Amino acid sequence: MDKNQQKLIDLAHTKMPFGKYEGYYLIDIPEYYIVWYRNKGLPKGTLGDQLQLVYELKLNGLEDLIRNIRKKF
Repeated sequence: MDKNQQKLIDLAHTKMPFGKYEGYYLIDIPEYYIVWYRNKGLPKGTLGDQLQLVYELKLNGLEDLIRNIRKKF
């Protein structure tokens, strides 16, 4: 398994660690909140990178890709 595949698997299983959507899978956080957070400034590090990826996936309508990965892995 390559590094990008592992990133997607990790994203599929990561939950928001704090805030209004604490405990939600990142991919299940509403799009408006992801957009707001991106405009406000994403956190540094892995969580910020994952939220940026969620933003891109939601922008392109690919949320189900991550949900399907969560079911399989």
